[in-house]
Amino acid sequence: MKSGFVGIVGRPNVGKSTLLNTLIGEKIAIVSDKPQTTRTRIQGIYTCDDGQIIFIDTPGIHKPRHRLGEYMVKVSSRSLEEVDIIFYMTDVTRPFGGGEEFIIEQLKNASVPVFLLVNKIDLADEVKVEEYIKTFTNHMSFSEIISLSAACGTNLPLLLEKTFADLPEGPLYYPEDDLTDQPVSFIVAELIREKALILTRDEIPHSLAVGIEEFKNASGGKTYIRAAIYTERDSQKRIIIGKNGQMLKTIGEQSRQDIERMLETPVYLDLWVKVKKNWRDSESNLNQLGYRL
Repeated sequence: MKSGFVGIVGRPNVGKSTLLNTLIGEKIAIVSDKPQTTRTRIQGIYTCDDGQIIFIDTPGIHKPRHRLGEYMVKVSSRSLEEVDIIFYMTDVTRPFGGGEEFIIEQLKNASVPVFLLVNKIDLADEVKVEEYIKTFTNHMSFSEIISLSAACGTNLPLLLEKTFADLPEGPLYYPEDDLTDQPVSFIVAELIREKALILTRDEIPHSLAVGIEEFKNASGGKTYIRAAIYTERDSQKRIIIGKNGQMLKTIGEQSRQDIERMLETPVYLDLWVKVKKNWRDSESNLNQLGYRL
Protein backbone atom coordinates (compact mmCIF):
# COMPACT_ATOMS: atom_id res chain seq x y z
CA MET A 1 0.00 0.00 0.00
CA LYS A 2 1.23 3.50 -0.83
CA SER A 3 0.53 6.55 1.34
CA GLY A 4 1.85 10.05 1.86
CA PHE A 5 1.34 13.78 1.82
CA VAL A 6 1.08 16.02 -1.25
CA GLY A 7 1.36 19.80 -1.03
CA ILE A 8 -0.53 21.89 -3.59
CA VAL A 9 1.16 25.27 -4.13
CA GLY A 10 0.91 28.07 -6.66
CA ARG A 11 -0.16 31.65 -7.15
CA PRO A 12 -3.59 32.79 -5.93
CA ASN A 13 -6.60 31.77 -8.01
CA VAL A 14 -5.01 29.07 -10.16
CA GLY A 15 -7.51 26.39 -9.06
CA LYS A 16 -5.83 24.68 -6.10
CA SER A 17 -9.00 24.43 -4.01
CA THR A 18 -11.06 23.30 -7.01
CA LEU A 19 -8.52 20.52 -7.62
CA LEU A 20 -8.72 19.40 -3.99
CA ASN A 21 -12.51 19.33 -3.99
CA THR A 22 -12.69 17.43 -7.28
CA LEU A 23 -10.15 14.83 -6.18
CA ILE A 24 -11.87 14.26 -2.84
CA GLY A 25 -15.38 14.35 -4.30
CA GLU A 26 -16.69 16.75 -1.64
CA LYS A 27 -16.41 20.48 -0.94
CA ILE A 28 -13.56 20.59 1.57
CA ALA A 29 -12.14 23.97 0.56
CA ILE A 30 -14.22 26.99 -0.41
CA VAL A 31 -13.91 28.45 -3.89
CA SER A 32 -14.47 31.95 -5.26
CA ASP A 33 -13.05 34.13 -8.02
CA LYS A 34 -11.41 36.38 -5.41
CA PRO A 35 -7.63 36.02 -4.94
CA GLN A 36 -6.37 34.59 -1.63
CA THR A 37 -9.66 32.88 -0.79
CA THR A 38 -7.76 30.04 0.93
CA ARG A 39 -6.09 31.40 4.08
CA THR A 40 -4.77 28.31 5.87
CA ARG A 41 -3.71 24.76 5.07
CA ILE A 42 -6.59 22.40 4.42
CA GLN A 43 -6.10 18.64 4.25
CA GLY A 44 -8.21 16.50 1.97
CA ILE A 45 -7.95 12.72 2.34
CA TYR A 46 -8.22 10.42 -0.69
CA THR A 47 -8.37 6.68 0.04
CA CYS A 48 -8.66 3.84 -2.47
CA ASP A 49 -7.41 0.28 -2.94
CA ASP A 50 -3.95 1.58 -3.88
CA GLY A 51 -3.52 3.45 -0.60
CA GLN A 52 -4.08 6.94 0.81
CA ILE A 53 -3.07 10.43 -0.32
CA ILE A 54 -3.39 13.40 2.02
CA PHE A 55 -3.61 16.48 -0.20
CA ILE A 56 -2.68 19.78 1.46
CA ASP A 57 -4.26 22.83 -0.11
CA THR A 58 -2.28 25.97 0.77
CA PRO A 59 -2.83 29.72 0.43
CA GLY A 60 -1.65 31.26 -2.83
CA ILE A 61 1.93 32.52 -2.63
CA HIS A 62 1.92 36.30 -2.92
CA LYS A 63 3.61 39.44 -1.61
CA PRO A 64 2.13 39.99 1.87
CA ARG A 65 0.76 43.40 2.85
CA HIS A 66 -0.34 42.64 6.43
CA ARG A 67 0.13 40.03 9.17
CA LEU A 68 -2.58 37.80 7.72
CA GLY A 69 -0.70 37.79 4.41
CA GLU A 70 2.56 36.96 6.20
CA TYR A 71 0.81 34.08 7.97
CA MET A 72 -0.53 32.75 4.66
CA VAL A 73 2.87 32.80 2.95
CA LYS A 74 4.49 31.07 5.95
CA VAL A 75 1.81 28.37 5.85
CA SER A 76 2.56 27.70 2.18
CA SER A 77 6.33 27.66 2.70
CA ARG A 78 6.20 25.36 5.72
CA SER A 79 3.92 22.96 3.89
CA LEU A 80 6.72 22.33 1.38
CA GLU A 81 8.87 20.94 4.20
CA GLU A 82 6.34 18.32 5.32
CA VAL A 83 5.29 16.51 2.13
CA ASP A 84 6.36 13.60 -0.06
CA ILE A 85 5.38 15.27 -3.36
CA ILE A 86 4.73 18.87 -4.39
CA PHE A 87 2.07 19.83 -6.94
CA TYR A 88 3.02 23.20 -8.46
CA MET A 89 -0.25 24.35 -9.98
CA THR A 90 -0.39 26.95 -12.74
CA ASP A 91 -3.11 28.47 -14.91
CA VAL A 92 -2.56 28.35 -18.67
CA THR A 93 -4.77 31.45 -19.14
CA ARG A 94 -2.42 33.62 -17.03
CA PRO A 95 0.96 34.83 -18.32
CA PHE A 96 4.24 33.70 -16.75
CA GLY A 97 5.55 36.45 -14.48
CA GLY A 98 7.50 37.38 -11.37
CA GLY A 99 5.21 35.34 -9.13
CA GLU A 100 6.13 32.16 -10.98
CA GLU A 101 9.83 33.00 -10.88
CA PHE A 102 9.62 33.50 -7.10
CA ILE A 103 7.88 30.14 -6.56
CA ILE A 104 10.25 28.28 -8.88
CA GLU A 105 13.27 29.59 -6.97
CA GLN A 106 11.78 28.05 -3.81
CA LEU A 107 10.97 24.77 -5.54
CA LYS A 108 14.47 24.33 -6.94
CA ASN A 109 15.62 23.46 -3.42
CA ALA A 110 12.90 20.86 -2.86
CA SER A 111 14.11 17.40 -1.85
CA VAL A 112 10.92 15.69 -3.10
CA PRO A 113 9.41 15.23 -6.58
CA VAL A 114 7.76 18.35 -8.01
CA PHE A 115 4.88 17.90 -10.45
CA LEU A 116 4.01 20.80 -12.76
CA LEU A 117 0.22 20.91 -13.12
CA VAL A 118 -1.06 23.09 -15.95
CA ASN A 119 -4.69 23.86 -15.15
CA LYS A 120 -7.63 25.10 -17.26
CA ILE A 121 -6.60 23.36 -20.49
CA ASP A 122 -10.30 23.40 -21.40
CA LEU A 123 -9.80 27.14 -22.06
CA ALA A 124 -6.75 26.84 -24.36
CA ASP A 125 -5.68 24.94 -27.47
CA GLU A 126 -2.84 22.40 -27.60
CA VAL A 127 -0.34 24.81 -29.12
CA LYS A 128 -0.83 27.35 -26.36
CA VAL A 129 -0.53 24.66 -23.68
CA GLU A 130 2.74 23.35 -25.18
CA GLU A 131 4.21 26.86 -25.40
CA TYR A 132 3.14 27.56 -21.83
CA ILE A 133 4.82 24.40 -20.55
CA LYS A 134 8.09 25.31 -22.34
CA THR A 135 8.17 28.60 -20.45
CA PHE A 136 8.31 26.67 -17.17
CA THR A 137 10.69 23.92 -18.29
CA ASN A 138 13.14 26.60 -19.40
CA HIS A 139 13.41 27.59 -15.73
CA MET A 140 13.27 24.19 -14.00
CA SER A 141 12.98 20.46 -14.63
CA PHE A 142 9.97 18.66 -13.16
CA SER A 143 9.36 15.05 -12.14
CA GLU A 144 6.05 15.03 -14.00
CA ILE A 145 4.19 17.50 -16.21
CA ILE A 146 0.43 17.01 -16.38
CA SER A 147 -2.05 19.21 -18.23
CA LEU A 148 -5.50 19.08 -16.67
CA SER A 149 -8.78 20.77 -15.92
CA ALA A 150 -9.57 20.70 -12.22
CA ALA A 151 -13.14 21.87 -12.85
CA CYS A 152 -13.89 19.29 -15.57
CA GLY A 153 -11.83 16.44 -14.10
CA THR A 154 -9.70 16.09 -17.24
CA ASN A 155 -6.58 13.93 -16.67
CA LEU A 156 -7.17 13.59 -12.91
CA PRO A 157 -7.06 9.75 -13.08
CA LEU A 158 -3.62 10.11 -14.71
CA LEU A 159 -2.57 12.51 -11.96
CA LEU A 160 -3.58 10.04 -9.25
CA GLU A 161 -1.77 7.20 -11.03
CA LYS A 162 1.48 9.20 -11.28
CA THR A 163 1.14 10.33 -7.66
CA PHE A 164 0.77 6.82 -6.26
CA ALA A 165 3.74 5.73 -8.36
CA ASP A 166 5.99 8.27 -6.59
CA LEU A 167 4.65 7.83 -3.05
CA PRO A 168 6.46 5.60 -0.53
CA GLU A 169 4.94 2.50 0.96
CA GLY A 170 3.12 3.29 4.18
CA PRO A 171 0.06 2.90 6.39
CA LEU A 172 -3.33 4.58 6.31
CA TYR A 173 -2.86 7.76 8.32
CA TYR A 174 -6.63 8.32 8.63
CA PRO A 175 -9.70 6.04 8.71
CA GLU A 176 -10.95 5.08 5.24
CA ASP A 177 -14.14 7.16 5.51
CA ASP A 178 -12.42 10.42 6.55
CA LEU A 179 -12.34 13.15 3.91
CA THR A 180 -10.58 15.89 5.93
CA ASP A 181 -8.93 16.52 9.27
CA GLN A 182 -10.68 19.88 9.64
CA PRO A 183 -13.32 20.20 12.39
CA VAL A 184 -16.91 20.68 11.26
CA SER A 185 -17.01 24.17 12.79
CA PHE A 186 -14.10 25.26 10.55
CA ILE A 187 -15.86 24.06 7.39
CA VAL A 188 -19.11 25.76 8.48
CA ALA A 189 -17.26 29.06 8.99
CA GLU A 190 -15.63 28.71 5.58
CA LEU A 191 -18.95 28.00 3.86
CA ILE A 192 -20.38 31.21 5.33
CA ARG A 193 -17.29 33.17 4.25
CA GLU A 194 -17.56 31.72 0.75
CA LYS A 195 -21.12 33.00 0.33
CA ALA A 196 -20.14 36.43 1.66
CA LEU A 197 -17.19 36.53 -0.78
CA ILE A 198 -19.39 35.67 -3.74
CA LEU A 199 -22.23 38.04 -2.89
CA THR A 200 -20.39 41.19 -1.79
CA ARG A 201 -18.44 43.85 -3.67
CA ASP A 202 -14.75 43.70 -4.54
CA GLU A 203 -13.60 45.93 -1.67
CA ILE A 204 -14.99 43.59 0.99
CA PRO A 205 -13.53 40.06 0.58
CA HIS A 206 -10.02 40.43 2.00
CA SER A 207 -11.41 42.15 5.09
CA LEU A 208 -13.88 39.35 5.89
CA ALA A 209 -13.50 36.67 8.53
CA VAL A 210 -16.04 34.34 10.14
CA GLY A 211 -16.04 33.01 13.69
CA ILE A 212 -18.33 30.29 15.09
CA GLU A 213 -19.58 31.41 18.51
CA GLU A 214 -22.01 28.57 19.29
CA PHE A 215 -22.66 25.17 17.74
CA LYS A 216 -25.10 22.80 19.42
CA ASN A 217 -28.02 20.41 18.99
CA ALA A 218 -31.37 22.16 19.36
CA SER A 219 -34.97 21.05 19.76
CA GLY A 220 -36.76 19.37 16.88
CA GLY A 221 -33.61 17.65 15.62
CA LYS A 222 -32.11 20.95 14.45
CA THR A 223 -28.53 22.17 14.77
CA TYR A 224 -28.18 25.69 16.15
CA ILE A 225 -25.20 27.70 14.88
CA ARG A 226 -24.41 31.27 15.87
CA ALA A 227 -21.70 32.83 13.71
CA ALA A 228 -20.17 36.28 13.42
CA ILE A 229 -18.99 37.82 10.17
CA TYR A 230 -16.15 40.22 10.96
CA THR A 231 -15.21 43.26 8.89
CA GLU A 232 -12.63 45.98 9.46
CA ARG A 233 -14.82 49.07 8.96
CA ASP A 234 -18.36 50.22 9.72
CA SER A 235 -18.90 50.93 6.00
CA GLN A 236 -18.12 47.28 5.23
CA LYS A 237 -20.53 46.15 7.93
CA ARG A 238 -23.31 48.12 6.27
CA ILE A 239 -22.56 46.44 2.93
CA ILE A 240 -22.68 42.98 4.49
CA ILE A 241 -26.02 43.72 6.17
CA GLY A 242 -27.45 45.38 3.06
CA LYS A 243 -30.60 47.43 2.63
CA ASN A 244 -33.20 46.28 5.15
CA GLY A 245 -30.88 43.40 6.05
CA GLN A 246 -31.37 41.74 2.65
CA MET A 247 -27.70 40.95 1.93
CA LEU A 248 -27.18 39.28 5.30
CA LYS A 249 -30.40 37.32 4.81
CA THR A 250 -29.20 36.05 1.41
CA ILE A 251 -25.80 35.10 2.80
CA GLY A 252 -27.54 33.22 5.58
CA GLU A 253 -29.96 31.39 3.30
CA GLN A 254 -27.30 30.23 0.84
CA SER A 255 -24.90 29.24 3.64
CA ARG A 256 -27.60 27.28 5.48
CA GLN A 257 -28.37 25.21 2.37
CA ASP A 258 -24.73 24.08 2.05
CA ILE A 259 -24.39 23.47 5.79
CA GLU A 260 -27.57 21.36 5.87
CA ARG A 261 -26.30 19.25 2.98
CA MET A 262 -23.03 18.66 4.83
CA LEU A 263 -24.55 17.96 8.26
CA GLU A 264 -27.61 16.13 6.88
CA THR A 265 -29.77 17.86 9.47
CA PRO A 266 -31.96 21.00 9.58
CA VAL A 267 -29.97 24.05 10.66
CA TYR A 268 -30.91 27.27 12.42
CA LEU A 269 -28.20 29.74 11.41
CA ASP A 270 -27.97 32.86 13.55
CA LEU A 271 -25.72 35.34 11.71
CA TRP A 272 -24.28 38.57 13.13
CA VAL A 273 -21.97 41.19 11.65
CA LYS A 274 -19.27 42.74 13.84
CA VAL A 275 -16.41 45.18 13.33
CA LYS A 276 -12.85 44.32 14.35
CA LYS A 277 -10.78 47.25 13.19
CA ASN A 278 -7.58 46.23 11.38
CA TRP A 279 -7.95 42.61 12.50
CA ARG A 280 -5.62 41.42 9.71
CA ASP A 281 -2.71 43.23 11.40
CA SER A 282 -3.55 42.17 14.97
CA GLU A 283 -1.83 39.02 16.21
CA SER A 284 -4.39 38.50 18.99
CA ASN A 285 -7.30 38.83 16.56
CA LEU A 286 -5.64 36.46 14.09
CA ASN A 287 -5.15 33.90 16.87
CA GLN A 288 -8.75 34.29 17.99
CA LEU A 289 -9.97 33.63 14.45
CA GLY A 290 -7.85 30.48 14.15
CA TYR A 291 -4.92 31.79 12.08
CA ARG A 292 -2.11 30.25 14.15
CA LEU A 293 1.16 28.76 12.92
